[in-house]
Amino acid sequence: MKGQKMVAPIVITILVVIYYVVYFWLLISLLVSVWGILLGVIPIVLAAIMIYVCIQRIKEIRSGEEDDLGKY
Repeated sequence: MKGQKMVAPIVITILVVIYYVVYFWLLISLLVSVWGILLGVIPIVLAAIMIYVCIQRIKEIRSGEEDDLGKY
């Protein structure tokens, strides 16, 4: 049952990270300058944050905290 609850966060994370990587690649290829690199760093940082949040969510699901709002 827990495995099914982990599918959605993992799939969404993969899709968003692919989007950010493609966006980064397009920025670098279209803006071949310092601006391309500076603007390209933002999607890579966002992708890293997305992966971190997904890992935290998987830990919550494994520990049994399936609904954070249920605590309040």
